[in-house]
Amino acid sequence: MTGVIKQIEKMKPFFEKVSRNIYLRAVRDGFIAAMPVVLFSSLFVLVAFVPNIFGFKWPKEIEDAIIKPYNYSMGILGLLVAGTTAKALTDSFNRNLESTNQINNVSTMLASIVGFLVLAADPLKDGFAKGYLGSTGLITGFFAAFITVGIYNFCIKRNITIKMPSEVPPNLSQTFKDVIPFSAVIIFLYIIDIFVRRVSGHGFAQNVIEIFKPLFSAANGYVGITIIYGVIAMFWFVGIHGPSIVEPAISAVAFINLDANLKLFQAGQHANHIITPGTQMFVATMGGTGATLVVPFMFMWLAKSKQNKAIGRASCIPTAFGVNEPILFGAPIVLNPVFFIPFILAPIVNVWLFKIFVDILNMNSFSYFLPWTTPGPIGIVLGTGFSFLAIILALLLIVVDTAIYYPFLKVYDEEILAKEKLAATEENENSKKEFMTNDKVETKEEIKVALKTPEKETKTEESAGGPKIKEQKNVLVLCAGGGTSGLLANALKKAAKEYNEPIDAAAGAYGAHYDMMKDYDLIVLAPQVASNYEDIKKDTDKLGIKLVKTQGAEYIKLTRDPKGSLEFVKKQFEN
Repeated sequence: MTGVIKQIEKMKPFFEKVSRNIYLRAVRDGFIAAMPVVLFSSLFVLVAFVPNIFGFKWPKEIEDAIIKPYNYSMGILGLLVAGTTAKALTDSFNRNLESTNQINNVSTMLASIVGFLVLAADPLKDGFAKGYLGSTGLITGFFAAFITVGIYNFCIKRNITIKMPSEVPPNLSQTFKDVIPFSAVIIFLYIIDIFVRRVSGHGFAQNVIEIFKPLFSAANGYVGITIIYGVIAMFWFVGIHGPSIVEPAISAVAFINLDANLKLFQAGQHANHIITPGTQMFVATMGGTGATLVVPFMFMWLAKSKQNKAIGRASCIPTAFGVNEPILFGAPIVLNPVFFIPFILAPIVNVWLFKIFVDILNMNSFSYFLPWTTPGPIGIVLGTGFSFLAIILALLLIVVDTAIYYPFLKVYDEEILAKEKLAATEENENSKKEFMTNDKVETKEEIKVALKTPEKETKTEESAGGPKIKEQKNVLVLCAGGGTSGLLANALKKAAKEYNEPIDAAAGAYGAHYDMMKDYDLIVLAPQVASNYEDIKKDTDKLGIKLVKTQGAEYIKLTRDPKGSLEFVKKQFEN
């Protein structure tokens, strides 16, 4: 087992390089930027169609009114993501361009949106091809974004632009500078659209869906879901943020399936598509990657060692809401050979059971999008439409995951318990030796004085790691989804208030931080995004912002020690 882990670790630099690929990152960041739209629109879907489960249907005009915000938010998701993906990719390209000759990310957003419409709209029929502006147009949106930024990069690097005299205001000069690359993008995509229509008789977006249908079907099979969700867990086990690599590859499939499931559900048919955002968030990664929802509670209630019980108590609440880094790095589970098998196996078994419930027992798959912080069992019940089978599945997954982790937990707990007993024995032996070699026999009064608890230290300017900071400092903690970063940000804010230090902290998600970095003096990278250190350092160096990355055990220790987190941050400002 250790040998297998070592072999995977040897490949870690390669996988980290893949996770930093600018195109994969642009897809991920584009989705993150559009996530408020998805969350907002889902509320209206729930209000409009969940009552159908209980036999109540809104009158048609009321249903249309309720669903209107959904149609003009989620219904144009492909269009929106084409723009946000182009912006994210533009920011990546700009890191390697001179600061005086940057690509205008607003212009690339607009060009990508227009280019997407050229590819997804059908002027021969009803104007906009509505069926491909939403999630079904996501792959087309990514294509439009990649082409757009590639053409802009080619033109800007070679100064293929309209140059205006120095007397012209910069904003007007920028407008003319963008005319040539903008025109080149639209003409190029328009030619592609004409060619595809001539050859196939259908629009580009429709052809993309037809081409990828076999892949979608294969991904929804047992082999496909095993590879997808097993690989996510395997990457995380060796300390690489697996979703950063896998999610961009399946995100379009997941949202297309979600939309298809909703339409099937509305039509009174069986929503049977397996790969959806809900499948990953609430089934495969119930409680976080590795399906660890039950693990902190097992540590807390079933473990005998003091260490494991304490880790369980500290980790159970965050893990219940999908933030499982405290148990992953606190136990640790990551890179711990004892937990390799259950960490990979539990997500796969969970998805298999889910597929059995959908395919054989005819339970509906996920039709609704919910926030990833929704506790897993609740997410399963809500996301699949309040069915009785969903409740049974949620309970079954808890039982099955407990059974998978239990024998490995017992082995690990025995190891820790043995170490605790050995440490206690050594401590007793040392105490005896010290007592026997002590020439002076203390009186009862002297013993009481020696055992007396020291007075609580008075907080001074030196009590929290060096002299007080004299001016306001703002710290931004970044993780993959904004959950883990909140643990450290909250600890830091608590300590800053307690020790009266002018430090404020905020949590954020990597990929949604570019526009807010300028407001901070220090950026701290959580372990799951630490591999992006070299990329973000290019941005922080330009802005004169300090940057530091953290390791797993170190980060979890800081989240549990507010004073230690404050000392850690103050130390960064001393350098």
